[in-house]
Amino acid sequence: MEKLTNKEEEIMQILWKLEKAFVKDVLTQIKEDKPHYNTLSTIIRHLENKGYVAYNAYGKTHQYYPIITKEEYRKRFMNIAIGNYFNNSYKDVVSFFTKEEKISVEELKEIIALIEKDK
Repeated sequence: MEKLTNKEEEIMQILWKLEKAFVKDVLTQIKEDKPHYNTLSTIIRHLENKGYVAYNAYGKTHQYYPIITKEEYRKRFMNIAIGNYFNNSYKDVVSFFTKEEKISVEELKEIIALIEKDK
């Protein structure tokens, strides 16, 4: 499955939230850098071509819906990011967040407890 652009990811976030939407519905959800209706329609058609969304036709109008879940995308995205930027090392991922002070010692203890609980 093809990687999404930042704008496509933004549109997918909206479609996951709304579950089903017409282009005009998606447009109302965009807060910044609102594209023209036709531009948004093109982006959504690209998402369809990439296999992320499908639609129900109502005459000439299409109601779009995601065919990949947010969880499936997150898993795929994380696997790619960890492979590309952390050499497939989850230890390096945790180390990165620790060095960047994005994760606390208490949160690390909670993660360890979760791991030990699942064993």
